[in-house]
Amino acid sequence: MDLLLDNIAKYVCLTKDEQEVVMQYFKIRNYPSKSILLDCGEVCTKYLFVLSGVLRNYTLDDNAIEHTVSFATKGEWITDMRSLVFDTPCNSFIQVLGDARVIVLNRCDQLALFDEVPMMERYFRILVENAVVANQERMLENFSLSAERRYKKFVKRFPNIVEDVSQKDIASYLGVTPEFFSRIKRGRINN
Repeated sequence: MDLLLDNIAKYVCLTKDEQEVVMQYFKIRNYPSKSILLDCGEVCTKYLFVLSGVLRNYTLDDNAIEHTVSFATKGEWITDMRSLVFDTPCNSFIQVLGDARVIVLNRCDQLALFDEVPMMERYFRILVENAVVANQERMLENFSLSAERRYKKFVKRFPNIVEDVSQKDIASYLGVTPEFFSRIKRGRINN
């Protein structure tokens, strides 16, 4: 739980008493590789904070081709925000890549936590603002950068998972085919 408290401390200051209250709302869970933590069509009811392992959020298009929306690694949160906030079925999956240890916060507990420790509402607001900025930057990169440059940014952003995540998953995050991604890695792309 220290990793979570350190993460919270980056954005807000909590007293020792508030920290103790906060910790009561979180549950640690272990999940084996390939576990689906959120299935398309379900209503998302929780936030997931990664203690170890990698989680992937992805969607399927009409041709059943996977498109990776995001990865979450140690010290990061992941959820389907639209489904969580609007209490509607999601259109994506959250999958465990390799065994993972995760802290779970249910939405109803989060709302109760906001009442009990108001500073946590600020914490989550800052997280959401940062996520919006990151998504906008990624969208702009997808429009303006070559696949090779997007891969270089991916390696810089996720240096610890490049070897642990399948090429297929990285390719789907970059928006290219696995074959094209292999050419990028071998440096055989004509710019």
